[in-house]
Amino acid sequence: MALQTIIEQAWENRDLLKEQATVDAVRAVIEELDKGRLRVAEPNGDEWKVNEWVKKAVLMYFPIQAMKTIEVGPFEFHDKIALKTNYAAQGVRVVPHAIARYGSFLEKGVIMMPSYVNIGAYVGEGTMVDTWATVGSCAQVGKNVHLSGGVGLGGVLEPVQAAPVIIEDNAFIGSRSILVEGCRIGREAVIGAGVTITGSSKIIDVTGSEPKEYKGYVPPRSVVIPGSYTKKFPAGDFQVPCALIIGQRKESTDLKTSLNDALRENAVAV
Repeated sequence: MALQTIIEQAWENRDLLKEQATVDAVRAVIEELDKGRLRVAEPNGDEWKVNEWVKKAVLMYFPIQAMKTIEVGPFEFHDKIALKTNYAAQGVRVVPHAIARYGSFLEKGVIMMPSYVNIGAYVGEGTMVDTWATVGSCAQVGKNVHLSGGVGLGGVLEPVQAAPVIIEDNAFIGSRSILVEGCRIGREAVIGAGVTITGSSKIIDVTGSEPKEYKGYVPPRSVVIPGSYTKKFPAGDFQVPCALIIGQRKESTDLKTSLNDALRENAVAV
């Protein structure tokens, strides 16, 4: 029986988690995630396809795992999920005290400063996960992305049909930015320091004569800073956070030069 079929049946009938065949299937899915052969979400043309059954397997992995003590030198942890290992063979640089959980995938050339990558996450080749950045469960991070210090990518496990946080190739995410609830950052976008984007956040393009609004999606090559807009409440008018698109990275230059130009020209803090 195909893995997907077993997972779907167990999702509808949790009693099946008592059967060894189901337990083996759930663990097989997590192993495939750990090796990057399966993904919670994957590119589908210009859109992304969410593999709901894979998210279901991640959710069902927790109840079949027993708590155990994990000792790493003088450090001790008590959890249900093991840590990733064998980084040298994978070509991944991991600086103490970086932690990635088993069931996450780090492609060759990833650098993890002291940071955290959760189960189900995918981090593409050449990406920097800088100090105290967190990559939440099932978040999808592309190639050559820079997650600056303290960036928080939220985990999205439930509802299973919800898209995870997606950061596409060559994006730059500024310090202390918070990206959650399945928001999507287009390729080569520049997110300034302190920007918060959720799946329902207003992202307003103010580069034209009239504002253009997006929800939870930053188009490719956009340069984004924190902003606010006025919203009426029963108690009066108050400022509500949003994100502002104030420019574009140039396609005529290489990515490094383009990034520097975007920051300099638009005075964006990172």
